[in-house]
Amino acid sequence: MAWIRTVKPKEADGPLKEEYDRAVERSGGVAEVLQLSSLHPTVLRHWVQLYETVLLGPSPLTRAERELVATVVSLENDCHY
Repeated sequence: MAWIRTVKPKEADGPLKEEYDRAVERSGGVAEVLQLSSLHPTVLRHWVQLYETVLLGPSPLTRAERELVATVVSLENDCHY
């Protein structure tokens, strides 16, 4: 597995801390997948916006159906997210 330098939540400040704080509000913590973009807070913000658009934006699928697709894909990829 590759090693990627990240900024842990307790070390974050400025725009990164703001992104981490929003993550805590959304889900109660900062997932490791979000920390992968921690060296580039602007990229992280855009990544989160894309995720929110895909999950919450207009779609012929319901939110539950989109969550189910994400769950099945994660299971197929042997990923706990």
